Amino acid sequence: MSEKQVIISIGREFGSAGHEIAEALADKYQLKFYDYHLLREIADEKNVHVAELAPYDEIPKKGFGYRTVNGYSNSPQENIAYLQFEHLKKRASEGKSFVVVGRCAEEVLKGNDGLITIFILGDMEQKIARIMRLHNVSEDKAKKMIADQDKKRKAYHNYFCEGKWGDSRNYDFTINSSKLGVEATIEILEDYINRRIALL
Repeated sequence: MSEKQVIISIGREFGSAGHEIAEALADKYQLKFYDYHLLREIADEKNVHVAELAPYDEIPKKGFGYRTVNGYSNSPQENIAYLQFEHLKKRASEGKSFVVVGRCAEEVLKGNDGLITIFILGDMEQKIARIMRLHNVSEDKAKKMIADQDKKRKAYHNYFCEGKWGDSRNYDFTINSSKLGVEATIEILEDYINRRIALL
């Protein structure tokens, strides 16, 4: 990895292999990888148990009983989201390079010269087959998991961001992993990332 700061933000549809692809890119470039493990780093800094934070990770704000006063919200979902956003901003301001999955990173870190934003989608048939295989569930269950997870991700993202989740105009590169498969998708993204790094 070069000395240039590189931050790779990966948005993804459920079942698109986005997480697997993000992990592969982090390994390829030897970068810190942030997914739900980001909460562990935050928990360690705040001296709290990660189990207290995990239930609210990438969860949209629920209900109407929450309110914000003087910049402080009593919504745990909102507070956990902002903790993650600030943590990512801090790491970026320190010049750290990393790969981050979800967590509105393409907008939270906008303006950073080293930011490369990617969204990974997939064809429904392949996504269903992947979820059936990985989670050992029926086709109907896989369809429901995909619908539920993507609804949650969309609601979470669109609550905190101006740009809409999955809208190709909000990302540098959008790719359908179903067309060429996971390995070829990784190779294509590596080529794109290398070309972007060369321009930094």
